[in-house]
Amino acid sequence: MSYFDAASSAPLHPVARQALLAALDEGWADPSRLYREGRRARLLLDAAREAAAEAVGCRPDELVFTSSGTQAVHAGIAGAVAGRRRVGRHLIVSAVEHSSVLHSAELFDVTEVPVGRTGAVSPQAYVDALRPDTALACLQSANHEVGTVQPVGEVAEVCREAGVPLLVDAAQSLGWGPVEGPWSLLTGSAHKWGGPSGVGLLAVRKGVRFSPQGPADERESGRAAGFENLPAIVAAAASLRAVRAEAAQEAVRLRELTERIRARVPQLVADVEVVGDPERRLPGIVTFSCLYVDGETLLHELDREGFSVSSGSSCTSSTLTPSHVLKAMGVLSEGNVRVSLPFGAVSEEVDRFLEVLPGAVARVREKLGAPTPAVVVGEDALVVDALGKRCPIPVIELAKVIGDVPVGGTVRVLSDDEAARLDIPAWCEMREQEYVGEEPADQGSAYVVRRVS
Repeated sequence: MSYFDAASSAPLHPVARQALLAALDEGWADPSRLYREGRRARLLLDAAREAAAEAVGCRPDELVFTSSGTQAVHAGIAGAVAGRRRVGRHLIVSAVEHSSVLHSAELFDVTEVPVGRTGAVSPQAYVDALRPDTALACLQSANHEVGTVQPVGEVAEVCREAGVPLLVDAAQSLGWGPVEGPWSLLTGSAHKWGGPSGVGLLAVRKGVRFSPQGPADERESGRAAGFENLPAIVAAAASLRAVRAEAAQEAVRLRELTERIRARVPQLVADVEVVGDPERRLPGIVTFSCLYVDGETLLHELDREGFSVSSGSSCTSSTLTPSHVLKAMGVLSEGNVRVSLPFGAVSEEVDRFLEVLPGAVARVREKLGAPTPAVVVGEDALVVDALGKRCPIPVIELAKVIGDVPVGGTVRVLSDDEAARLDIPAWCEMREQEYVGEEPADQGSAYVVRRVS
């Protein structure tokens, strides 16, 4: 089985396993106690904090360990806003932040900064979003779904000039290197770089106003309540140091493999859109979307072929809504596949993936090609009734009839699937047809497409 979903959770690094087992024997006592076992545990905790702080690029007394990356984000945002409560409760976030950031931001007055088609923000957009009552700005270091690296250094400079702290969610990038720029707060998650799950980190630089929220606790400077999971913390710090030592060499190797995927997939499979920035991206992530493909079915096909990948398609979501990242980028969401290679992934596995992918896509398209579109000829347009059908079916039915109208004629696609709002315009761009717009309908919406070629 080839595991290609390291962006969700990386396999446990061998160094993490060794450190975890050793710390279970030596680090089980309470590090706040003064007897021998407590002092030994305190030495392990201090050493782990120093190692993690060195990797992050902060002082050891600026970093605390939390129970997860999500908890680090929640505590960081809540504490930073509370520390600047006299300024206001306005937050700035990018539209492609991790859900932990977006859910935290819902508690405040929030401005979402849009992204371009590659998934990157513009530093000027953060300038434009700043207000006198802005308490905090947030920006991920790199996107978890498409791998696009954000201009954190430039945005951090913008925020520093305005006197606004910047929180950076560095969960995806921290294993590859420190985050550049004058950021104020930073969060990370150990299971993203090959450490054990259940360990996050929060760095708050000196001089940043911060007021921990929730009941007071003596541990971790009052910023993370509860008894420290010392063995997991030791393993997390050890694995972060280990992957950093390998990062430069491994980045070159994985980047070559993902470049191979980016180049070969459009050659092997028709009607594919490779998404994300082609240059400014993490080494191990490549994401593409296939027209006329159900994402969940494709993932099952690839699983049967021995590949574990993930998807941002609406059909793989319990809410049946497209990925907020793909939606913000305005790219195709149907048939979406994210390949995220772990450290140590080999060339032969990538070649085998490229061998089986065309057949898997073809089988899914064959399964979905059966529905016959319900077409009604109106006064000046074809009407495709795709109500009650989930994407990619509305797009498939649009593709079947677009050739039946003369150049300049239109097709109205009736759909009540939210994903159609994203996928039909994306199809038009890929097929060089004109997307006229969305109109209200008795049920769902009517998406109007004009044939131009």
